[in-house]
Amino acid sequence: QLQLAESGGGSVQTGGSLRLTCEASGYTDADYYMGWFRQAPGEEREGVAALFDNGDTQYADFAKGRLTISKDNAQNTLYLQMNSLKPEDTAIYYCAYRPTYGGRPLEAAAYNHWGQGTQVTVSS
Repeated sequence: QLQLAESGGGSVQTGGSLRLTCEASGYTDADYYMGWFRQAPGEEREGVAALFDNGDTQYADFAKGRLTISKDNAQNTLYLQMNSLKPEDTAIYYCAYRPTYGGRPLEAAAYNHWGQGTQVTVSS
C-alpha cells in the first residue's frame, strides 16, 4: 500500500530556507508523477511543483526561481528545497502521488494519494 510521509517543515524568518522531505513507499508504477501542494488557512490547496518519473518538472509561477523539486530514486524520497521564503509561503505543504500519466500535475484533482502534510511558517 502506497504511503507518503512529509517532514522538514518549521518556522523561519523571511529570506530563510527549508527543505521538505516526502518519503514514499509501496509503489511500483512505471509511469507516475509526484507533486508538492500547499494550503493556507481559508484557501484552496494549490500546486507548487510536480516531478515526473522521467525527471521532467513543472512549477507554479510563484515557485519558479525559489523552490526546487527533486527526487532521490534510490531512497524513494521527494524533496522541495525552498529558498528566499516569504510570509505568503506560510501554509501546510503536502506531497502527492499519481500512478499514471494524464491529468494536470499542478491540480490537486489529478492525484490519488496524499501525505499528512507538514507546516511551514514564515515570519516577517
